[in-house]
Amino acid sequence: MEPNKIAAEINRLSLPQKLILAQDIWDSIALERGKLSMPEWQKNELEKRYGQYKQGKMELHDWREIHDELRERHK
Repeated sequence: MEPNKIAAEINRLSLPQKLILAQDIWDSIALERGKLSMPEWQKNELEKRYGQYKQGKMELHDWREIHDELRERHK
């Protein structure tokens, strides 16, 4: 099916149906996660950041704290 036809069909769905479809799509992507290779530049960046972390040059933050801070900032 062509992407524009798929988009037209999606637009006809109700919001709950769209949410279910989105979850189904994410689930299908998760099943294939091993088939998608990571670009070399991204591997290099992750290695660089992990090295900085191991050397104590990078401070980690709890995601809950960041989430709360962002929610407070953007009320």
